[in-house]
Amino acid sequence: MDLHIHTPASSDYQEPNVTYLDILHQAELRGLDIIAFTDHNTVAGYAALRQELQNLLLLEELQRIQPDEKYRLDEYRRLLDKILILPGFEFTATFGFHIIGVFPQETSISVLEHLLLTLNVPPDLLKSGSSTVGSTSDVLTAYRVINEAGGIVIAAHANSSNGVAMRGFDFGGQTRIAYTQDPNLHVLEVTDLDKRGRYTTQRFFSGSKTEYPRPMRCIQGSDAHRLVRDTKNPKLTGIGDRITEILLPEVSFAALAQTLKSNDLALTRPFHGQAQPLDFVQTARESGESIVQVFRPSMTIRGGFFDTILQDVCGMANTNGGTIYIGVASDPKVAPAGVREPEKATKRLNNAIQERFSPVPEVTIDRIRSQGKNILRVAVELGDDLPYSLDENQIFVRDETETNLAVRDEIVRLVERGLSKKPVTKPTTSKPGKAAETVAPVVSSRTIPAPRTGVEIVDSTKRNGKVYHTVRDLRNNNLIQNVTRQSARKLWHYAIKQTENGVPSEQEITWNGDIALLNKRTKDNYTWYDLAMRENDTVHIYYGVTDNGLSDEWLLLLSEST
Repeated sequence: MDLHIHTPASSDYQEPNVTYLDILHQAELRGLDIIAFTDHNTVAGYAALRQELQNLLLLEELQRIQPDEKYRLDEYRRLLDKILILPGFEFTATFGFHIIGVFPQETSISVLEHLLLTLNVPPDLLKSGSSTVGSTSDVLTAYRVINEAGGIVIAAHANSSNGVAMRGFDFGGQTRIAYTQDPNLHVLEVTDLDKRGRYTTQRFFSGSKTEYPRPMRCIQGSDAHRLVRDTKNPKLTGIGDRITEILLPEVSFAALAQTLKSNDLALTRPFHGQAQPLDFVQTARESGESIVQVFRPSMTIRGGFFDTILQDVCGMANTNGGTIYIGVASDPKVAPAGVREPEKATKRLNNAIQERFSPVPEVTIDRIRSQGKNILRVAVELGDDLPYSLDENQIFVRDETETNLAVRDEIVRLVERGLSKKPVTKPTTSKPGKAAETVAPVVSSRTIPAPRTGVEIVDSTKRNGKVYHTVRDLRNNNLIQNVTRQSARKLWHYAIKQTENGVPSEQEITWNGDIALLNKRTKDNYTWYDLAMRENDTVHIYYGVTDNGLSDEWLLLLSEST
């Protein structure tokens, strides 16, 4: 367990771009079963985690969840099933002493904030995450309030700075005795648990001293204000750098509290997990490129790499947002090339975005390390001032793993969205032979949702010897009209080619209820499916669907067909 972890909600957090999912991934990597979010005088970090999870669940319920959002939700479910995450805070008492309170996971945010207000944290600083909040409650009052609220009371880094053992603090012995022997205090967190000898904190509070008769359980926590230890300053620890092993009958708050409050001090001991830092870039590469993730090995002007990156920024701002990793290829087996002089490269890229875009998209650029190389991570927000153009007249969009110039109907949709600042109205379906512009609404009997990736050809007409198609983008239900086989992009071209070669009739399809698998294509680490679904008297054919765009019914069909 690591019961002393800070998040970006603490004002002194050293990596503000870290996500809460990043924190959980690092906890998993370090083999942790129990962690606690203990930000300075706030529970804003734990509240942010809960809010993000609720937002993702709502998007899933509304069937509006995007592939990157579904990935995050799936990862949250997996990790929350594996790691017990407890809410808490690191309270700053009178004279700057730090006290940790850890609470059951079902404790409401309002209850925890009420406790902080009770301890005299100013209301206007309740969400600031600052370790300096003025005159608050004294140490003994804090112990009592947290304990009576059902929390586990831990004296943070008791033997170090801001610790109640008051090493180097000019206070009398009676005060130190009271601060470390109070019955409402359950645990001392120390930084020297691994050390041996007569002068360790654990030895001092073993109960052998007459003036300190109560044996105190000593544990260690990382006090992490970053994901991994700073190699330049090893004192700046990361998640799991100081781990405590605890013997529990089950992983639960009740079992944890009972053990920490017990007198059997042999039930906890220091533990050393594997100190493997999480390589976020490598993890991203292993998950592959997607509509919201792309890798560029270089940003040199020669070869067009720099302009390609700007096109990616434009496409992501117009589509779903996303992340561009510069200095690394998409193949996870290829060593990163890195970016030379990352500060200059960041400035050059920022300047180009400011000068060559209209309007300017919201972009954050930071530097991260992968296999010893500097990588630029460019986070692009989905814009609300659509469309975004590069060099005044180039409008790009993302289409699965590609960035392409937008076609006419896509530009129209972007303008509509930019003007209304509302989601595009979901278009109705059409039968072959009817013009897409005059499609009448149908009464749907659909019980299985359509895929959220891939495309559907909803209409095909022949004019002057050339066949024109209307393509439905399943990611956003946009209709793109007048697409020909010659002008189509890769996935659109494939779908049009299949359509022009002849789609199977309803009788020729092997159905599993009202859905069917027509074809499966695999290349490198990617798999695409061609699927069919019956709805009323219409057969929908979906081309180039990926796993992350499918509901449970579709996934069951694929598993049974494998």
